[in-house]
Amino acid sequence: MKKAEYFSPVVTIFDQDGNVDASGNKLVYEHLIKGGVDGIVVMGSSGEFFAMSMEQRKQLIDVAVSCINHRVKFLVGTGCMTPKETVELSNYALQAGADAVMIIGPYYFTLGAQNIEWYYDQILPQIQGNVFLYNYPGGSGYDLTPEITLRLLRKHKNLVGYKDTVDNFGHTRALINATKGEFPDFIVMSGFDESLMHTMLSGGNGCIGGLSNIAPEVCSAWVKAINDGNVADIEKYQKIINSLMNFYTINEPFLPAVKTAMSLRGLNISTHCLEFNPITAEQVQQVEKILQDNGLK
Repeated sequence: MKKAEYFSPVVTIFDQDGNVDASGNKLVYEHLIKGGVDGIVVMGSSGEFFAMSMEQRKQLIDVAVSCINHRVKFLVGTGCMTPKETVELSNYALQAGADAVMIIGPYYFTLGAQNIEWYYDQILPQIQGNVFLYNYPGGSGYDLTPEITLRLLRKHKNLVGYKDTVDNFGHTRALINATKGEFPDFIVMSGFDESLMHTMLSGGNGCIGGLSNIAPEVCSAWVKAINDGNVADIEKYQKIINSLMNFYTINEPFLPAVKTAMSLRGLNISTHCLEFNPITAEQVQQVEKILQDNGLK
């Protein structure tokens, strides 16, 4: 079994006026690095990239580069609605110092297989560095299938990884089976925390999971248990993660609950989200209970 890794798709901290809060974001990066995560993904779905202007996204890249400073692996979500913007932001991030970019395709219209492949065929040759594909049918409206992925891998040398945010683990397993024989170094990461161990046992590489924002020390301890082959601790942390998965169901979307949990754990951050209401007092109590039940508060 390969060495497991846990990357954090980090939240973005905004002030009450919707501006990028540089000091708040740096505080979160330090929290994650101290907590032992293997990598940080700026402007994934947890980072509210979909609501940010190009100027804000470039500003946040600059903040993250200066703070993270190669202490852990550093990826940037750069998927935009047009190929031109995606290429522009991707090369900005890579030139600034990102290890790779992570790209979800255009959203709103459901794309068929031919158009999905066409989109990536347009952008990948123009991107000057490593690229992860981001499959999130719940956000994009369509599936980046194992078959499409294999065809893209055969054409584009800078395609190095894939984040699979799906409820059905069979999809991730099929992706691993379709790609790893021909491309053994292709990195496959689960997008849901609870699937980390399943991904590793099936031949994948780890997880890019949002619960790491709240409890990075739990996620990194789970990775250590997996890499050490400590079955008792693997089971222990799997159960904790299973319980923490309830954060995803407190509110739709889950981001206000995650930021609230981080604040309740002692991070002095704004919980403001660009497009979502704060959670209710009853929901705050639910957050507190999950934290207490798992020894996190």
